[in-house]
Amino acid sequence: MTIEEVLAQDFRTLPELIRIHAVQRPRHIALRQDGRSLDYRALDELADRIAASLQRDGLKPEQAIAICAGTSIDYAAVFIGALRAGLAVAPLAPSSTAVSIATMVEDAAAPLLFVDASVAKALEPVRDRIAAQWVALDDSAAGKSFQKWLVAAGTVPAAVAAASDAPFNLIYSSGTTGTPKGIEQSNLMRWRQWQRAFAYDYKPDSITIVSTPLYSNTTLVSFLPTLAVGGTVVLMAKFDATKFLELAQQCRATTTMLVPVQYSRIMALPDFDRYDLSTFRAKFCTSAPFAAYLKADILKRWPGRLIEYYGMTEGGGTCVLEATLHPGKLYTVGCPAPGHDIRLIDDQGRELPPGSTGEIVGHSEGIMTGYHNQPAKTAEAEWYDPAGKRFIRTGDIGRFDEDGFLVLMDRKKDMIISGGFNVYPSDLEAVLRGHADVAEAAVVGVPSERWGETPVAFVVPKRKDPHLPKTLLEWTNGQLGKTQRLAAIELVESLPRSAIGKVLKRELRDAYKDKVLALKETLNKSPAAWS
Repeated sequence: MTIEEVLAQDFRTLPELIRIHAVQRPRHIALRQDGRSLDYRALDELADRIAASLQRDGLKPEQAIAICAGTSIDYAAVFIGALRAGLAVAPLAPSSTAVSIATMVEDAAAPLLFVDASVAKALEPVRDRIAAQWVALDDSAAGKSFQKWLVAAGTVPAAVAAASDAPFNLIYSSGTTGTPKGIEQSNLMRWRQWQRAFAYDYKPDSITIVSTPLYSNTTLVSFLPTLAVGGTVVLMAKFDATKFLELAQQCRATTTMLVPVQYSRIMALPDFDRYDLSTFRAKFCTSAPFAAYLKADILKRWPGRLIEYYGMTEGGGTCVLEATLHPGKLYTVGCPAPGHDIRLIDDQGRELPPGSTGEIVGHSEGIMTGYHNQPAKTAEAEWYDPAGKRFIRTGDIGRFDEDGFLVLMDRKKDMIISGGFNVYPSDLEAVLRGHADVAEAAVVGVPSERWGETPVAFVVPKRKDPHLPKTLLEWTNGQLGKTQRLAAIELVESLPRSAIGKVLKRELRDAYKDKVLALKETLNKSPAAWS
């Protein structure tokens, strides 16, 4: 039976697919990182040992394990082995605070936590809060050595028939704004994603470079389909633009998922055009706003399809922009994917007519089960149409153009209400990026006694110039409407970002507030400073 025929079935699990590849193509490489690789037979055998080890430790189907470590082959194998034992996986971000990680492990009720030395060091202040047994993936002193934890080679685990509605993973929100929320996704939801793999050029001969962290859903939507169809995943522990191109050329990469900031850094390399990228069939992007000019540059200079996904880890609806087919729609995030229902609602939860701007809500078969252990938060994220159909609220503001392509305006929480007018930071950021001296820009709303809120820009300059804030402020405000004008421009060396490239606007907002507060305290202590 071919993999296409297998994927046409109603439901199978990833460990079953790995077993099929191990039988049909045992020597085909499944995972590669630096000088190490695992073929499908070796991956299948290692997954067996991991599953048997978990069962030996008393873990039962539908329990969860937690993994908080850097990208590695063993990390990927533990993920698959846990699924073979019928467990769910909670991949956690090492960049989260120690308190947040401890909270997530507890929320997942994970009896085991797989870590590495770096994460273990960061978790020392909260070690007493974490009841889970620690296993060190890098065989360091961070926990029980992974190799010593494993049962003997050749051990076969007890067979587990995973239910389609059982949890596949718990993916936690970043935790930067309150308690992290575990997004529970089912086995069937993932299966539906893999059934579409061939349509997006994932094939048995695929070579996919993974350079974003394995805890992120951004990574999983590329990592998992590659293994599902029997391709090869090449792992990068840490992204570097030049090293990515070198690796892509060397391994003859066919597919990759990158976030916009990674594309930006790659395309900015002066020697980009000297690399042979002709083997690429498809490149994907998601997770953050993707500038039209950057898409256009990629289309011009990087072979293969460029496909942008717009959606949330929570599921709901997804839009897809086949940029290669629609070069005139690069200002959009595409059209709803087949079977996905995307609508717009107002602040009162009423559906808006065509041509309106409102909050984006979506429904699809990939919708999350809910936030783990947080029914109230789940209810907050839901919207139901008059017929009772369940949608997920995105928190994004957008509108559909005349051809049905979705145009993103901004995050609802990032929208600035200044003097009663709605100001979209993305509009201001687009103007700022048009200046020759601006490398990157982010706009946030800060409190204003006169306007309620007012926009302030943080700019990464291309050159050092002490007069740039003043001249750039005048230049930008000269192109903006009266209600949009910036109150100030702050020069910064870099914008704070999450591991998958999202600008952390809360950090910028808090830093500016702290700066203003400190200035007020100084002036209050020294009134002469006002003169």
